[in-house]
Amino acid sequence: MARDKGEAKSGFQLKVPKGTKDWDGKDMVIRDKIFRTITDVFKRHGAVTIDTPVFELKEILSGKYGEDSKLIYDLADQGGELCSLRYDLTVPFARWLAMNSSVQSIKRYHIAKVYRRDQPAMNKGRMREFYQCDFDIAGTYDPMLPDAEILRITCEIFEALGWKGRYTIKINHRKILDGIFEVCGVPTDKLRTISSAVDKLDKSPWDEVRKEMTEEKGLDGAVADEIGKYVQQKGGRDLLTELQKDEKLSSNTSAKQGLADMDLLFAYLDTFGVLERISFDMSLARGLDYYTGVIYEVVTEGSAPQTGEGHKMQQRAKKEAKSRNGVNFDGDEDRSNDPSVGVGSVAAGGRYDQLVGMFSGKKDIPCVGVSFGVERIFSIEKARLEAEKTQSSVRTNEVDVFVMAFGGSLLTERMQVCKQLWDAGIKAEFSWKVKPKLPQQFKAAETNGVPFAVILGDAEWAEGKVKIKEMGLSEDHPDKNGVPVEVKNLVEEVQKRLEDTEKVGTDVEALEKMGEVKIEDAEEAPKTS
Repeated sequence: MARDKGEAKSGFQLKVPKGTKDWDGKDMVIRDKIFRTITDVFKRHGAVTIDTPVFELKEILSGKYGEDSKLIYDLADQGGELCSLRYDLTVPFARWLAMNSSVQSIKRYHIAKVYRRDQPAMNKGRMREFYQCDFDIAGTYDPMLPDAEILRITCEIFEALGWKGRYTIKINHRKILDGIFEVCGVPTDKLRTISSAVDKLDKSPWDEVRKEMTEEKGLDGAVADEIGKYVQQKGGRDLLTELQKDEKLSSNTSAKQGLADMDLLFAYLDTFGVLERISFDMSLARGLDYYTGVIYEVVTEGSAPQTGEGHKMQQRAKKEAKSRNGVNFDGDEDRSNDPSVGVGSVAAGGRYDQLVGMFSGKKDIPCVGVSFGVERIFSIEKARLEAEKTQSSVRTNEVDVFVMAFGGSLLTERMQVCKQLWDAGIKAEFSWKVKPKLPQQFKAAETNGVPFAVILGDAEWAEGKVKIKEMGLSEDHPDKNGVPVEVKNLVEEVQKRLEDTEKVGTDVEALEKMGEVKIEDAEEAPKTS
């Protein structure tokens, strides 16, 4: 019986674990661009970076993630220490602050992998191993100023990625939610579990959420109905004004403080020019236990499930998985093709003022931050590039110049030219053949989207000259066959052209202008002997 292609001789199948993938080729280029874009914005706002271990003591992570705690990857006992893979970058940051008591204020960013034993939907960026890019501000400052800058940073990143306003930042406040639950009559011991149920309103209709509250979590039906009057509302400043007029909320200390915070935040967001991206969404609850103030999520067209029928399919799948596994877990199957599964939020965060104190046992350090899910952003970015037919232009390397020989070997000379370019910091390569054919050299440059060729010929080299050819010029362009330059001036001429055409690196917009070089062009290259 024939073995599967991926099956090793030892009998096991060669594959990556469920919920993970190998990254290569153009996918790496796109993901790299996302990293650079995010990092540039983080640095623009004065952040420094730190790094923490990929696993933490289990007790550090326990009790911080609400119902999602079941998704933490626990590791085997190693030398008497019970450890778990980190679930996010926020709790490790709070632990770091508690251990470094001399640091009372910091703007920090951290880009690293985190791990969650969630049901994967790989094509939608929902994975078990994935990168998060976090930006956090720790320290005691006047109310809502750091929160407003975090949201400004969030908008800058998505605009820099080219999303052009095709995203919404859903925002709410945990104190407002807590106040609503209190005035509606939710028992204190059910506040967090009811909050977690409300947070599912972005994926499930109110009827299903109400059913969970009453049948699964034992909440009185009348109380659930009162909650429903509030949490199904969304809007902007108009909604805030209406809530401020609500006498029940105004008489509740928690809700009153939350509404005051939001009023101030909206004013600052208006000043920063990002208020139009904000949706005040009362259903947003963020199930994590450590949030204490403003909370937010960034969603786009691909975030939500595709169909109403998808919701029903999702509920059926959960019930089937539960009966099949005997536990409240949806299984391991990849649900990329499930219409009930969307990409989800592409970034999220909020204020967590008490998390550091939970570790230090001393004075709290107020914190607010945001986390970007790179793989989810990637799935949307890749789809956007495909729709705009630009993905084929994404380069797999960043070489600026391909050094070629016409009509002979000129191996030593090609090596000398490459050395000259490398010494000047210019990205260049040449064919590793003693006598390469010109069409194959052009093909190599075309495959990697190299913007310029430097062509060597025996006669011109004897005169101390080479030709610089800009790839992809039209047939009638006067410089289509290349421009002669002195070898001694080559570096300066290449640098000038790279600056003028803005074709350094892997910027997609620049690559779109570059066009394509055909093999037939190689046959029409200038004769140099």
